[in-house]
Amino acid sequence: MNLKNLHTIIEPEQFRKILKRMYFELMEKLKDSEDFAVVGIQRGGVYLADRLKKIAFENGFELPTGKVDITFYRDDTFYRLEQPHVKETQIDFDVTGKTIILCDDVIFTGRTVRAAIDEIFDYGRPKRIILVTFIDRGHRELPIQPDVCGKTVPTRMKEQIVVHFKEENGTDRVEIGVME
Repeated sequence: MNLKNLHTIIEPEQFRKILKRMYFELMEKLKDSEDFAVVGIQRGGVYLADRLKKIAFENGFELPTGKVDITFYRDDTFYRLEQPHVKETQIDFDVTGKTIILCDDVIFTGRTVRAAIDEIFDYGRPKRIILVTFIDRGHRELPIQPDVCGKTVPTRMKEQIVVHFKEENGTDRVEIGVME
């Protein structure tokens, strides 16, 4: 994906503050839950899940963590021209009866989240799913909304949001640009 007019909209310090706020907002939503785990959607959602797990550990909580790759659950597989790049799905715990914290870096149409939920249900029946996204860029096609959102960034259809995590790119930041 080539982007032009790329500029940073969230710097590392603001990124860190947003993550911390998201964690405490999530903990408020989990106050009545006893059995929960966090699952990240490949790629950026996995980094977000790992960060939330790290903050939880620093605050005395242990969160089981998993990851899902929704490649084979997508509803547009037959329309895509390029060969899919399959990543790892790993859920080493029973999801049945658990509150699953589902993490993604950016929510757009809602189709990725729908696919991730379908995949999670292949592993069991969770008690509930809480959706956590770092950026909500709008333009939903399905009635799916994040329960915890770091920042809402209204976009035009041709714009793209890129969330950079230091684990992958060496720095935490969010950029916006226009697709060429």
